[in-house]
Amino acid sequence: MSIHTEHQQAFPSINYTRTRKVSITPEVMQERRLVMGLKNDPHTGVFRQLRTNVLRQLRDKNWSSLAVVSPTAECGKSFVTSNLGIALAMEVNQTVLIVDADLRNPGIAWQFGLDVEKGLLDYLHSDVDVEDLLVNPGFNRLVVLPGKGTTTVSSELLSLPKMNSLVHDLKNKYESRIILFDLPPLLSSDDALLFMPHFDAALLVVEDGVTTPEEVRRSLAILEETNLAGMVLNKSQGSITPSYQYPID
Repeated sequence: MSIHTEHQQAFPSINYTRTRKVSITPEVMQERRLVMGLKNDPHTGVFRQLRTNVLRQLRDKNWSSLAVVSPTAECGKSFVTSNLGIALAMEVNQTVLIVDADLRNPGIAWQFGLDVEKGLLDYLHSDVDVEDLLVNPGFNRLVVLPGKGTTTVSSELLSLPKMNSLVHDLKNKYESRIILFDLPPLLSSDDALLFMPHFDAALLVVEDGVTTPEEVRRSLAILEETNLAGMVLNKSQGSITPSYQYPID
């Protein structure tokens, strides 16, 4: 699936009909650190730079899906995923879908302040229609497939034929869609390793002063079989946004 370039027609505003629409208040965005949704927030430049780096690689290499991962919990991968998703959707040459594939500890719904009754886990366990789970969180060209509930057999569920079919459908239903997968921490399960065939590249989020060099080394070893789009250093010197990101060739 190709990504639109600047020479192709940009997406107009989208009128969501079946997808549930939710408006997030500035207060919730401030509380949940959705800085890309706040006007004149001084931290938006960091995510715009991250967006530029990511988009360059997606377009140059004809990628359409990116997994956001971290070595351990609390590194801020869902925070990075959410703000990067908003930033990508603002660049009008594509639509964006965020899939919360962290079945052990889903955080995307919380990040957007969404009150959801069902999520990806319900889809995998029952006959829930995935279209009934999708939410537009108030940002044009951005849709979220949230998580709800937790499980201890996430790797088995992510390996189901039903999950394989879902990812295939999501990646091929719309041209010029970028999919961001929020996955469980690399060092707590084999979920990301099992899910690796489904994404084109990975973005590694590490926490400044907390993530150890050994944890980074082990994470890079797990990601050895996929493309690494870059690394994000989060919570640098107490900042609420990543201090820098760099692509890894």
